[in-house]
Amino acid sequence: MTTVFGQDFLNAPMEQLLRKSVYFGGGSYRISEDQQLAVSDFFDAIEKLENYTIVISGHTDNIGSKEYNEWLSTMRSQKVREYLIQILIPEELIHLKNFGEDSPLYDNQEHMGRLANRRVDIILFPIVF
Repeated sequence: MTTVFGQDFLNAPMEQLLRKSVYFGGGSYRISEDQQLAVSDFFDAIEKLENYTIVISGHTDNIGSKEYNEWLSTMRSQKVREYLIQILIPEELIHLKNFGEDSPLYDNQEHMGRLANRRVDIILFPIVF
């Protein structure tokens, strides 16, 4: 569970969330220029960003050891965090949660599923006052 300001963000209703995924090559934590542009465009479209908490969740496929995938997940989310700070997203709004190969959204037994699990999700949760 990821709780920020007393709110359980991972169990929030999906319709309340704004989400952007950043995809990576196998074993990589490099953010491509295309992905950077997509992230910048995503944030340019957000009004009143201060009304959101940003949770960055790192994921991997199941290729490699559990320890390696935990490390890779952390590196991916940290790179996305660094990029957000570079494009002037306030650091205090950003929270990290790394899953490694745990909790895959897609089937790691399929090639396309593994490709889709090599990602970081940027999820904006509205702050409830």
